[in-house]
Amino acid sequence: MEQQHFKILIADESHQGFARIICDEMESSAMARGTGIAKRSPDYIQQKMREGKAVIAFTEDGIWAGFCYIETWSHEEYVANSGLIVSPPFRKSGLAKMIKRKIFELSRSTYPESKIFGLTTGLAVMKINSEIGYEPVTYSELTQDDAFWAGCKSCVNYEILMSKDRKNCMCTAMLYDPKDHYEPEETTQDFKKHSKLYERFMRVKQWKLLAPFLKHHSEDSGAHLSKAGHGGGRTRSIFHMFFHL
Repeated sequence: MEQQHFKILIADESHQGFARIICDEMESSAMARGTGIAKRSPDYIQQKMREGKAVIAFTEDGIWAGFCYIETWSHEEYVANSGLIVSPPFRKSGLAKMIKRKIFELSRSTYPESKIFGLTTGLAVMKINSEIGYEPVTYSELTQDDAFWAGCKSCVNYEILMSKDRKNCMCTAMLYDPKDHYEPEETTQDFKKHSKLYERFMRVKQWKLLAPFLKHHSEDSGAHLSKAGHGGGRTRSIFHMFFHL
């Protein structure tokens, strides 16, 4: 199979027409993964493009292929590289890594003193972040800006986040601190060494976070059945709510 080549650019006003397809792809991708995202409108994506706080990828033929944008929090003390999306035909091509590197470079040049962080539910993104220089951290090391966490309200896991006082959720937090960090070679080696442990930890963590909600659902279902004699009043299980099964 011939290797695909991409052009990864800092987005600007000329790319605003791609905002709708970017938003739609973000939402459908999250549903396919069974995880939540902080939804963004086309207007919001267009604003990021106008501000020069986003990168966009195309094939050599001009077909849209991927996108990511920058957000700042706590008076620019923190920067988040958010909304990473790759169009389905170009996944597993290495494009996600290229976009992550480009948005990281843009973040570092635009906000050289800021801590850069991200939240992810996927081991693949953890691997990419590690190769750039991010390290896994606890939620306490992230911004405590209420506006950032309010963006999680549209996520299917928001109830879990709030039940843990914003100290834990399904996502894994990763951080790059320009004043105190390991080199990419070191974080890459650490991920390789502990990748199986990270994978196991993420599975156990997700199960433990879901367990109280599964128990609550089971109790509610039992109470409903004892009153109504049937389960017609609840058409969706907790698994459908969280995993879109």
